Amino acid sequence: MVKIEGTLDELRALLGRAERSAAVASETVKEVKAVTKKTKRKLSEWQRYVRNKSNHIKFKRGAKKGRLDLAAMSKAFKRRSKK
Repeated sequence: MVKIEGTLDELRALLGRAERSAAVASETVKEVKAVTKKTKRKLSEWQRYVRNKSNHIKFKRGAKKGRLDLAAMSKAFKRRSKK
């Protein structure tokens, strides 16, 4: 650890202002966050199909009651008329 002595003005001149450096650091973080945003990609047809609640097919009884029946949904998706 290094001990530095001097008046407040001398220390500020030597080390810089803490408030200014903190502000610069926070601005830099904001700039980096803005640059590293992920670009949204277009969903596949299957993802759009599953997202639509009217296409949900659920198990009606048994241990999986209430869960999505993805096998049945897949069959219905493949059978529907393609564009």
